[in-house]
Amino acid sequence: MDYQRIFADAIDRLHEEGRYRVFIDILRNKGAFPNARCFAGHNGPKPITVWCSNDYLAMGQHPKVIAAMEEALHDVGAGSGGTRNISGNSHYHIQLEAELADLHGKEAALLFTSGYVSNEATLSTLAKLLPGCIVFSDSLNHASMIAGIKNSGCEKQVFRHNDLEHLEELLAAAPEDSPKLIAFESVYSMDGDVAPIAAICDLADKYRALTYLDEVHAVGMYGAHGGGISERDQVAHRVDIIEGTLAKAIGVMGGYIAAGKNVIDVIRSYAPGFIFTTSLSPVLVAGALASVRHLKESSSEREGQQASAALLKRLFAEAGLPVMPSETHIVPLMVGDPVKAKRISDILLAEYGVYVQPINYPTVPRGTERLRFTPGPAHDEAMMRELTTALVEIWDRLEMRQAA
Repeated sequence: MDYQRIFADAIDRLHEEGRYRVFIDILRNKGAFPNARCFAGHNGPKPITVWCSNDYLAMGQHPKVIAAMEEALHDVGAGSGGTRNISGNSHYHIQLEAELADLHGKEAALLFTSGYVSNEATLSTLAKLLPGCIVFSDSLNHASMIAGIKNSGCEKQVFRHNDLEHLEELLAAAPEDSPKLIAFESVYSMDGDVAPIAAICDLADKYRALTYLDEVHAVGMYGAHGGGISERDQVAHRVDIIEGTLAKAIGVMGGYIAAGKNVIDVIRSYAPGFIFTTSLSPVLVAGALASVRHLKESSSEREGQQASAALLKRLFAEAGLPVMPSETHIVPLMVGDPVKAKRISDILLAEYGVYVQPINYPTVPRGTERLRFTPGPAHDEAMMRELTTALVEIWDRLEMRQAA
């Protein structure tokens, strides 16, 4: 068997479909986000502007975060030294879990090495511990949620995106005595829409189901203290388990869940993805702790980000660019073709010093390929107008139909 040919053919298929992904070679400029340096295809670094970072509030550049990480590094060293059960626990971990539990109004929280791991480990473990559990999953849920549900081995029923009638149909048809878990997100990051959390909780109460809410694109971004959409809508207390990340608005790395003490204890005690993984470096935890504490007290970053997103949406719309409807900080621009999406991205980087990645299948359905912009508080109006002008020129060059 020609193993290498099989691998090469698999990569060739990605090239043929126009969805082969290339890592960009850049360095961010500390304290000057969204400015960065690109090393790919140049004689030395070329200045660029980053438009697609998940560090939504530039907290990865915040002086408090950097200082906390430096202090932890010189206090305890680089790594954690083991799993949480064997030498890898630290006072930083305990403090951050307490802050996250408080942020979401829960009894306890548990840290993981990433948001993907927190979803996969929690959902797979939770459903396994509930005999005969049926998981009701939104059709646009994260890949990590889908993986966790699949790995649980339990029955899964997918409801149409944010479709309460369909969800209730499925709940009503399920055996009354079966354990039920509704898994959904608050902000869906590819379209920028929001789940009806309160209404889903109403259905959960009616059919005696647990609720699992992924807030990764909303933590730090919404609510008076950055608790997410569930805090903004004052429904966090109705959600059984809230999952979040420390790698987006918080600006560092890691994932977590917040829930009642029994849920946290059972995941801590049974989830292989937690038990057998070296814990987050105390340096990272210290940075995330500083970021969470700052965002609990400061709303200026959130307000600046929302203002930037609103302005960019308006500029795109006024220029006739196909900006997709979005009620959140996500600004998606529809292209509808993977080859063209990649071509636009390449032109922006090479000719305009603008970095935005094309989003294609399997992240979004085929035929809905797009560019996904995440303007932050440091993207000013001049940057946005220059970006809009560049996009209009490229749309004309490639003879792409603009929005009516």
